[in-house]
Amino acid sequence: MARTFFSALSLVLLISSASAYKGSTSWQKGECDISRINAQEPSFRVESEGGVSEFWDHNSEDFQCAGVSFHRHIIRTRGLMLPAYHNAPVLAYVLQGRGIFGVVISGCPETFESPQQQPEKEVRGGKFTTDRHQQIEYLKQGDVIAIRAGDAHWTYNNGDEELIIVVVQDNSNNANQLDQNPRSFMLAGNPEIAQQQEQMKRFRGSRRGQQHEMGNIFRGLSNEILAEAFDVDEETARKLKSENDERGPIVIVEKELQVIKPPFRHNGLEETVCSAKIRENINNPSRADIYNPQAGRLSTVNSFTFPLLNYLRLSFAKAVLYRNAIMAPHWLTNAHSLMYITKGESRIQVVNQKGQAVFDGQVRAGQVLVVPQNFAVVKQAKEEGCEWVEFQTNANAMINTLSGRTSAIRGLPLDVVANAYQISREEAERIKYSRQETLFFSGSKSSYARH
Repeated sequence: MARTFFSALSLVLLISSASAYKGSTSWQKGECDISRINAQEPSFRVESEGGVSEFWDHNSEDFQCAGVSFHRHIIRTRGLMLPAYHNAPVLAYVLQGRGIFGVVISGCPETFESPQQQPEKEVRGGKFTTDRHQQIEYLKQGDVIAIRAGDAHWTYNNGDEELIIVVVQDNSNNANQLDQNPRSFMLAGNPEIAQQQEQMKRFRGSRRGQQHEMGNIFRGLSNEILAEAFDVDEETARKLKSENDERGPIVIVEKELQVIKPPFRHNGLEETVCSAKIRENINNPSRADIYNPQAGRLSTVNSFTFPLLNYLRLSFAKAVLYRNAIMAPHWLTNAHSLMYITKGESRIQVVNQKGQAVFDGQVRAGQVLVVPQNFAVVKQAKEEGCEWVEFQTNANAMINTLSGRTSAIRGLPLDVVANAYQISREEAERIKYSRQETLFFSGSKSSYARH
């Protein structure tokens, strides 16, 4: 078992990062010299007919440092999140529920097609069969979804409970050549009305002007041009603008959504952009990279296991920490991290390059904590344990630890440790060798737990 632990952690610690160049961004300009980090909650929300979208304040110092924005969608049963695309890559995680979703990649074929024996329908200028559309995927709890900048996508809840998805948009990615503001370009709906009616329902004094920008792209085009572009009459073209649509960005489908659904399957080898895997499930405990039966486990998704992440320059991790257990003090060498607590509560301490504790407090379910690159962090679960997911701003985020069997301290000569801390060789030995675990340590009050 110990050999398995060591091999798994070595893979996490030693893999070389792919080139992680990011465009000219705020964090590259020195705006990560922050003296205080906060555990954050949503700053505003938008109510829709079919659900709720909640947004964190992307202008806060923490999120500006990481160059990302964070939001959460709660989609009700038979709720359809309308098609949209974004100015930056998106990495999403399904917290709860199930559904179907599609990503439309320009130039790719319509691989899903209705049976040919169905009668054709007459349209202006020709005929078409019942329907053809691009690939659709099933969605379930534990799925990680990668979406490139500019790729339109939609989501539908066909389950019997709310579908909850948390999303990171990497605004500092070199795929985004605009500014650091997150933008959603809607292909349908009228989110402006929803925002006005909701008056943003601000949380904790968030300031006006900080909301996520979104709007229907057809509204700026004339009816005449639209009619010509789609070869339809102007009345039909006008409906594309959704000018009087008050349903919001998430709408209710009165009857079951009629699409050509795929069989349950696993993706094969990716050979082209059109066939690339866009979803990876991380929920199964058996796929954990690091596992300590007395303390917890860590599962990761990076460009080696999910090749599209090499293009997005993002990676993902899910951690489970048992009661009172500790995740070793550590730092990410090449990435910022956004930690979202999914269950329980943890005490977390974060230290900057000046040796200052920029955060020391409890973080509970539903809160987000940004940990900048190279800042040291330690986490200890409370009595009920703690689970979280991390969005990381590198295709292969690498971790270094301060204590444990593969730590920086363990790799130092004994006399270096003794002289560095002005301690005896016996004390230095205890510091170096007392912890035989790699990443997760059982606490003094921890007990075995099955998750």
